[in-house]
Amino acid sequence: MDHSISKNPLHGITLQKMLEDLIQFYGFDTLGELIKINCFIDNPSLKSSLTFLRKTPWARAKVEQLYLKTLPKISGRL
Repeated sequence: MDHSISKNPLHGITLQKMLEDLIQFYGFDTLGELIKINCFIDNPSLKSSLTFLRKTPWARAKVEQLYLKTLPKISGRL
């Protein structure tokens, strides 16, 4: 049995947790500037953004990349 620790920095972090952290850190206005997708620009909400991102792999990848870049800043605020 393989008991190695995952090298994926996103292992165990849900899309909802990532999005909640990013919204708290940046707000939807800045998220919409950083990642130009309508779910952050046009009448944004956590629920609608999660629905879109779960169906759209390229958009989810952009959110994951931003989360990885922002994680040190988020961790520093805790």
